[in-house]
Amino acid sequence: MQSTKPRAVEDAGIAAEIEPASLVAAAAGGDVAAFESLYRQFGPRIHGLCLRLTGQREAAEDCTQDAFIAAWRALPRFEQRSRFSTWLQRIAIHAALSRRRGRRMMYEVSEPVIGMPDHPDPRGEAPAIDVERAIAALPDGARYVLVLVGIYGYSHAEAAAILGVAEGTCKAQMHRARQRLAAALGLENA
Repeated sequence: MQSTKPRAVEDAGIAAEIEPASLVAAAAGGDVAAFESLYRQFGPRIHGLCLRLTGQREAAEDCTQDAFIAAWRALPRFEQRSRFSTWLQRIAIHAALSRRRGRRMMYEVSEPVIGMPDHPDPRGEAPAIDVERAIAALPDGARYVLVLVGIYGYSHAEAAAILGVAEGTCKAQMHRARQRLAAALGLENA
């Protein structure tokens, strides 16, 4: 009986050492172990993206799961015109945006905010800066643009196309996000 694992996986013994292209091809052919390796490799990055876009841990976990389910279903049609990671990020972005636009948001309860203390430290020590909390507190449009352009390196044109807004709107949202982040982190005069 012939193995369903790609020869490179059998030879290396560790799927994480295989180039993603061979794992993508194997997963597109229905190899669950190859897809699991892709999940283990890209899962943390996709979860981080979803967490930054949604601002909620449970919503990010759901979006990550939705993104990988959608990727599994679409993988046979993946044409490799872009890198697998870029393709997967776009699926995750769409999962997060669909979630925000959909009915699920009506029933979600915001998580309690953990991080910076509400009161100054009586010893006079400055509290640690919680950038993730400040990003999560941004309005949706500003947060989306900041995450896509400022953190993940998309151009304004790419982010605008993904979000379905004009490029000028994208730039204005980025400016707004930077101003609000500076104010939230106490950096306006720095």
